[in-house]
Amino acid sequence: MGLSYEDLEVGKTYEIGSHTFTRDEIVQFAEQFDPQPFHVDEAAGEASMFRGLVASGWHTCSVMMGMLVRNFLRDSTSMGSPGVDEIRWLKPTRVGDTLTMRNTVVSKRVSESKPDRGIVETRWDGINQHGETIVTIRSKALFGLRHPGGKP
Repeated sequence: MGLSYEDLEVGKTYEIGSHTFTRDEIVQFAEQFDPQPFHVDEAAGEASMFRGLVASGWHTCSVMMGMLVRNFLRDSTSMGSPGVDEIRWLKPTRVGDTLTMRNTVVSKRVSESKPDRGIVETRWDGINQHGETIVTIRSKALFGLRHPGGKP
């Protein structure tokens, strides 16, 4: 068994991984899921408040979710999430940006109704190659306990 509820420490920050956004993937994602002009066309992006082609915020979040699953949750006791509490897109993700994801444990508690699992609140930070935080996400996740009820 990999990572479980007991392994997650409040206040600890985990570096999850990095991803570089290409023009083609930005346009491909946007054409399918968020076809606003500044996500699919360079000229429209240049004419927009962004002054260039930018990734959909949903694309940025999807990339972060993929990194989280592949690099952190794989082989863990993760049971999914009851939801995202907040997403803040602080700066646009641009062609060529490399996003590094960090995940900080904000709080955790064992579920009262289902004591075999815990609820872990985390803050995700997406930081570009310039050290700028471009997106933050607050969410909760469910993790199985290695030893429910404190049993060895």
